Amino acid sequence: MKKNMNGLDRTIRLIVAVIVGVLYFTGVVQGTLAYVLLALAGIFVITSFISFCPLYRLFGISTCKVKS
Repeated sequence: MKKNMNGLDRTIRLIVAVIVGVLYFTGVVQGTLAYVLLALAGIFVITSFISFCPLYRLFGISTCKVKS
């Protein structure tokens, strides 16, 4: 897998995942929506750690700087 995410993109995804986690554990988000958001947050964490987003690849997007 070739990396296609830069540091800012990874940081934003981690922040969103933390916010979703806090909303879930404080009881603000409940039910089916909570499980959907937790699954999305988990995907965000995984893609942040491996610096690869399958949807970016599918659409031909890359936020990494191009090495010359």
